[in-house]
Formats: sequence, structure tokens, C-alpha cells
Amino acid sequence: MEVRSWSEDRCTVVQVRGELDVSSAPRLNAALEQVWSGTAPPHVVIDLTGVPFCDSVGLGELVAAHNRARQASGRLVLVLEPGMITHLLTITNLDRHFETSPSVDAARAALTAAA
Repeated sequence: MEVRSWSEDRCTVVQVRGELDVSSAPRLNAALEQVWSGTAPPHVVIDLTGVPFCDSVGLGELVAAHNRARQASGRLVLVLEPGMITHLLTITNLDRHFETSPSVDAARAALTAAA
């Protein structure tokens, strides 16, 4: 799995490519730890359009990120395409808790409009 992150328009974009599972979730966690260490409330976009598979550990990492953003008075938006992760969020009823977007640009626009 590959994880890249960058700051843009007062938010941090974390782009994930590859399977998000027990062996790769720590890489996502490490990238997000850098976001949480900032001083301002974190506004984070996690781009999962390049993730074909997510197991329960990966899902747990996303839930932890969501909770951490809320605790810090920030926002988290997941960028998703129809597919496995969208289905996973639906069957676990987590789709009601996560803010989602079809593109990184739309997610950034939503975060910066509210900031």
C-alpha cells in the first residue's frame, strides 16, 4: 500500500493506494498521526478511490480517524467511488456517520467552504 499526504486549501489530503488491511493499516495510521499533531482543528480528506479492498482492521482505522477528527473539532471526508468500501460502510451502517464525497476537489471545497 502507498500513502501520500499534502496540505491544500486549509485541509490535509491523504491519498491511499492499494489494499487497506491488517498489514497496511499502520501506514495510514502513521500518516494520520502527523495530521493530528498539528495545532489547528484538522480538516482531512482521505482519498480511498485507489483502495480495492478494506478489511475490519482498515475499517477500524477509518473509524478511529473519524473519531479523532471530531474530538479535535475537525472534519473528515472520505472520497469514495461505488464499490467495496461503499458497500462495507453501508452494511455496517457507518455510512450514516461518515461524510463522503465523489472527488478530492469536491471534498476540499466542502471543507474549505465551512472553515
